[in-house]
Amino acid sequence: MNKVICFSLLHLIFSFTFSPVNSRENGASLIDTTCKTTPFYNLCVSALQSDPHSSSADIPGLAQIGANKVKAKATATLRQITALLKEAKDQSLKKALLDCLDYYNAIVDYDVPTAIDAVVKGDPKFGLRGLNDAANEALACERRFEKQPKFPIEGDNKVVHDLSTVASSIVALML
Repeated sequence: MNKVICFSLLHLIFSFTFSPVNSRENGASLIDTTCKTTPFYNLCVSALQSDPHSSSADIPGLAQIGANKVKAKATATLRQITALLKEAKDQSLKKALLDCLDYYNAIVDYDVPTAIDAVVKGDPKFGLRGLNDAANEALACERRFEKQPKFPIEGDNKVVHDLSTVASSIVALML
């Protein structure tokens, strides 16, 4: 009986000594450390912390969360482009929006799903490529508005670009 009590006490002591005190604190620490490797620290922290699974995620999990954030923002931006196209009267504006529609369809339908699939399968090279492609597609969209008086999706497009860059930086940690 004494051996059982001693063993139980030792087990209890070791479990407190060697186990994380608070998984949220450890998750926040990993998020902080990870986001410091990205070019947009504040965006990275806010994007990752907005997902409840981030507190217990590892690097691949954070990469997947980041890629999902890119997809969500790109999907919302795609809807905005579609709405703007319905209202556009100017032909050069329509052409620029149609080009952006193509770029955003590529982000939502190909680039980000490919990246997520690659991260899940443990192939970060293809995840990196997909997220870099998404960032480049957002830049290509922006360039279509260089001769326009205004860029109607400027803020959202910048967020898609920056989130893609953040997620790409996280995936790069898996290499």
